[in-house]
This record gives sequence, C-alpha cells and structure tokens, in this order.
Amino acid sequence: MRRNEGFTILMLLVAASVLAVGLLVAVPVWQTQIQRESEDELIFRGNQYVEAIRRYQTKNPGQFPKTLEELYKKRFLRRLFPDPMTKHGRWDIIIQDVRLSPGGKPPSGASGAGMQLLVVPQASIEAFSSPRILGVVSSSSRTSLRLYNDEETYNRWYFYYGRDPKGKADIKVYGESERP
Repeated sequence: MRRNEGFTILMLLVAASVLAVGLLVAVPVWQTQIQRESEDELIFRGNQYVEAIRRYQTKNPGQFPKTLEELYKKRFLRRLFPDPMTKHGRWDIIIQDVRLSPGGKPPSGASGAGMQLLVVPQASIEAFSSPRILGVVSSSSRTSLRLYNDEETYNRWYFYYGRDPKGKADIKVYGESERP
C-alpha cells in the first residue's frame, strides 16, 4: 500500500510540473491577447468621442463642448468611456490651441492639416476659461503592439474631430515646450 501512495505523489508532482510549464507558456500569450483587446477598445472609445463631438458641433454650429461630461449630459454619448489603457481611466483632452492661432482667435471650424492642437491632462482642463474640446488621447505612454496612424505609443494615438488622414496637425502638450 505504501508503494502505491509514493507512486501517486510522484504522478501528482509530474502533473503539477507539466501544468506549471504550460502556464509559463500560456501567460505571455494571454497578456498579449488582453493588450490587443484593450487596443481595439481604445480605438472604439476614442472614435465614440470623436463621433459625439462631431454630432455636438453639427447640432451647435461653431461651438464645441467644454467638458466630456457635457457630451454625456446632452446625450451625445451613451456613457463616459474611461481610457482602457490606464487604471485611473482619465483621458488627456485635445483642445484647439487658440494661444497659437493668428490673432488669438479660434478658426471658425475644425480643419485637419495645419490645425494647432493642445493635449491637456483631464485634471488641468479647468486652467482654460473656454476650452474647445476636439477629442481625446490616452494618457498612457506604454508602447503599443501595433501602429495606429504611424504612432507606437498610446499617448500619440490621437482621436479628434476634423482629423485630416493625409495631413498632421501641430500638436503640443500642455506644460511642455515641445513634443519630442
């Protein structure tokens, strides 16, 4: 009887070892799949904000929302989507940088290439008296698995209304003199 117990314990150890090796192989694959799904979700959520801002601007010509909450309260968004790439879920906000516009006046509408934009952390948006929110960008600086609009970090995956697929806007970051 004792010999049978030893054999059973040995088989359990072998099975546990095989299971441990299998998990060591599966975990990186699983983490990659989760990151890919989060990237898909980031694109979906970013585009939901762009569409909400487009509809807001269409319904209120020449005006843009001053907060993301305004989009939700006025029913342009079903809910406030958190940034899926961060634990805190706060987006950085893309606003039209009127400080850099000729004469300090904002242009009448959104236009892609040559547009001057400013990326502002959500917590700092109150520093602007009348921000013209055009979109969102993730606050995560992690490297992505894929390229999105030729960018490889999430904090450069810009989602904003008026984006010209052929041209690049002049994008600055609030608090930084130049974007690297």
